[in-house]
Amino acid sequence: MAPGLPTAMDRPHFIGIGGAGMSGIAKILAQRGAKVAGSDARDSATAEALRALGVTVHLGHAAAHLADDASCVVVSSAIREDNPELRRAAELGIPVVHRSDALAALMDGLRPIAVAGTHGKTTTTSMLAVALTALGREPSYAIGGDLDAPGSNALHGAGEIFVAEADESDRSFHTYAPEVAIILNVELDHHANYASMEEIHESFETFVGRIVPGGTLVISADHEGARELTRRLDGSVRTVTYGESADADVKVLSVVPQGLKSEVTVELDGAPLTFTVSVPGRHYAHNAVAALAAGVALGVPAAELAPALAAYTGVKRRLQLKGEAAGVQVIDSYAHHPTEMTADLEAMRSAARDARILVVFQPHLFSRTRELGKEMGQALALADASLVLDVYPAREDPIPGVTSELIIEAARAAGADVTAVHDAAEIPGAVAGMAKPGDLVLTMGAGDVTDLGPRILDRLSK
Repeated sequence: MAPGLPTAMDRPHFIGIGGAGMSGIAKILAQRGAKVAGSDARDSATAEALRALGVTVHLGHAAAHLADDASCVVVSSAIREDNPELRRAAELGIPVVHRSDALAALMDGLRPIAVAGTHGKTTTTSMLAVALTALGREPSYAIGGDLDAPGSNALHGAGEIFVAEADESDRSFHTYAPEVAIILNVELDHHANYASMEEIHESFETFVGRIVPGGTLVISADHEGARELTRRLDGSVRTVTYGESADADVKVLSVVPQGLKSEVTVELDGAPLTFTVSVPGRHYAHNAVAALAAGVALGVPAAELAPALAAYTGVKRRLQLKGEAAGVQVIDSYAHHPTEMTADLEAMRSAARDARILVVFQPHLFSRTRELGKEMGQALALADASLVLDVYPAREDPIPGVTSELIIEAARAAGADVTAVHDAAEIPGAVAGMAKPGDLVLTMGAGDVTDLGPRILDRLSK
């Protein structure tokens, strides 16, 4: 039986309640009986889904939105100190709780699986949540993206397992105490918070140190950053490696593309096991193997979990088909780091070998563009043609000299056909002028580029 409400979270107020991480925690608290309220900069389908659960969602940020009897105020690292609701909380003496602490409280008393890594967290968390649900395990879960509908990023389940995406970007994953932890890969990212790979490795080491006694670390045997992390560990945590490397504990023997699916064969406990992954690409197949290894570490039989993983058919913004018009398919990709961009473009090449791939790319964060703009441009060389928008700032202020031109120059140097587009309103017409029947169009990035998919489809249909 899942536990009830954490102490002092019976009347929480969320600042930025529409965000992927925040909305999931709000949803679980509401399902556990809390009186939840919050605010967000704009209305959204996620906000509407929360209202359907009885959550009060205010639009905009104002001190008056915070009720005097709120038991706590939940914030993410993106909330600035001058937020009027945060200031009001200080005046009223209402405790302020970081979202990671709120999530950790929700996992207390359960058997948590925390999914970490620079890339692939949302997909792997989703795979586990869907597979365990298909097996009737009734897990709770908190994911950084929606499965099949707005608000489907989280659920309060009646079972004992809690699957959570563990975010390293602000070191908030140090809060969790998982029974099983997954580390998919370790790369330098989030440059505003990490100055070097040494800092990244130290942060992941701290996360590993949070695994409960008797718990298990599931970690990639292929990714060099993950292998280096494994070498640095003191051996006090049971470690299960997975991948194609000869020394992997769960060895990937083959990944065979089958259209938009893959057939995966692994060697587990000395015996082969074959199952289907219902999304394309080798990296998604490896995510599924990580999910399999984690579930087995928690005691779920591999023979049951492997076929159940086929129930996962994708998560919004992770190579999500938005629609087709005039013979052109429009697909949405959340990829915003060069490794992710390369993986998604290679997956689409594998799934649709004869199609032209056209990309609408929106760089995310000035700091990331400054550090990885060259590599982003090189990744775009895998597409047949790309349109590059201005940098999406998210939580950052502009950095002098850092623009999408850094990416465009690198892409052209790599031989890519790339065009700068400074006004997003011009994108649908530009795509319509380029696309031909049989082409694939990817809207790519972590910002609001996702909103362009329906507008591109509408223009193509005319």
